[in-house]
Amino acid sequence: RVTLDSCVSFILYFKSQESITILVGDSGVGKTSLLVQFDQGKFIPGSFSATVGIGFTNKVLAVDDLKVRLQIWDTAGQERFRSVTHAYYRDAQALLLLYDITSKSSFDNTRAWLTEIHEYAQDDVVIMLLGNKSDMASARVIRREEGEKLAREYGVIFLETSAKTGLNVDEAFMTVGKELVRRSVQLPVEHRFHLHDVMPPEKEPSVCCSFR
Repeated sequence: RVTLDSCVSFILYFKSQESITILVGDSGVGKTSLLVQFDQGKFIPGSFSATVGIGFTNKVLAVDDLKVRLQIWDTAGQERFRSVTHAYYRDAQALLLLYDITSKSSFDNTRAWLTEIHEYAQDDVVIMLLGNKSDMASARVIRREEGEKLAREYGVIFLETSAKTGLNVDEAFMTVGKELVRRSVQLPVEHRFHLHDVMPPEKEPSVCCSFR
């Protein structure tokens, strides 16, 4: 049961906290570009070499009447840096796992990433699967439905994003912020996200003189 006192205590506690949010996924899926788009609102083509180790930035989100402070870490996707990434998993409150919709190998490797996350991260970590580079429709090899199916299988949040156009970039981080607040206040709702929480439902044809 959520009481007024517990809500006040939570708000005071939450205001003083920074939630570590880590971007993970294979090298080249667009983690750095996604972070720059979210932080600076722009896309800088061809300007990033592969991230070495860890880079981070701070961002404050307004979620209802709360300020959610995110410390967002950009990790290297190369195999030789995976031990570095593992070391930071346990500190994370949220993990954004990216794959490239034009790269089958990056999508196939998400299962290995999810296995590592479940092995090293906290049990209540917020996990979001992002199919990045959605602007490259002509080069797409991973259908949206495949991403949705994988997300359902692992019980994680799913969106397709474009670091180039900004599609769903802000939405992804805002969804993380809302879920962090929801889990922290321990509202009596299901622990896991569902796809319809972040995806608009398909419109049904109207039926005259009937009610649903």
